[in-house]
Amino acid sequence: MRRIATILAAVLVLSGCQGFRDRVQGPRPNPGPCPNALSLYDAHRLVEFRGEEQVLGNVGFTGEVLNVAGTCSYSDRSATPIDMQLGVRFAFGRGPAADASEKTYYYFVAVTRTDQAVIHREVFPITVRFQPGQNRVEVTEEIRQISIPRATPTTSGSNFEVIVGFELTPEQVEFNRSGLRFRVPVE
Repeated sequence: MRRIATILAAVLVLSGCQGFRDRVQGPRPNPGPCPNALSLYDAHRLVEFRGEEQVLGNVGFTGEVLNVAGTCSYSDRSATPIDMQLGVRFAFGRGPAADASEKTYYYFVAVTRTDQAVIHREVFPITVRFQPGQNRVEVTEEIRQISIPRATPTTSGSNFEVIVGFELTPEQVEFNRSGLRFRVPVE
C-alpha cells in the first residue's frame, strides 16, 4: 500500500503543480494573486548526526523540502479570508548511522505578512517508514485548509507568504547555513 502511495505521489509530482491547482481552485478567478508559498532556506534541510564529526558515516536521518506549491481562492466582495491549499514534496533519507527503520519528522507551516511578522505557525508530524534495504523515501503532504485573514476587500494575497521548514536545533540551522550537504545515496 505504501508503495502505491509513493508511486501515486510521483505521478502527481510529474504531472506538475497545474494538476494540484486544477483540483483545488474553483472556476472563478481570484481578484488578486495567491500568497507566495516557499521553503525557508535555513530550515529546508535536516541532517541528524550520530557522533561528533560531520561526516557521511555519522549521518542518521535526513530530510529535505523539495517543492512547495500553493493555490488559493478569495472574493473581493467583502474582506473574506484567503483560503489556501498547500502541497509539500519531501525527500527523507536513512543514513549509515540510522538506528531504526522508522522516523517521525516535524515540519512547520507559517503564515507571515511579507517580510514582516508571523501571523500563525503550526507544527505537523510526518512519520516515515523505510522498508528493508530502502534508504530514501519521497512523500507529498497536502494541507487542505489554510485560512488567511484580510483586513479589507482590497488586501491582496501578495501581502502574505506561506513558509514551510523543518523544526531544527540551533546546530542543525548552523549546519544548513554552512552550505554543507549530505544526501543519502539511493541504492
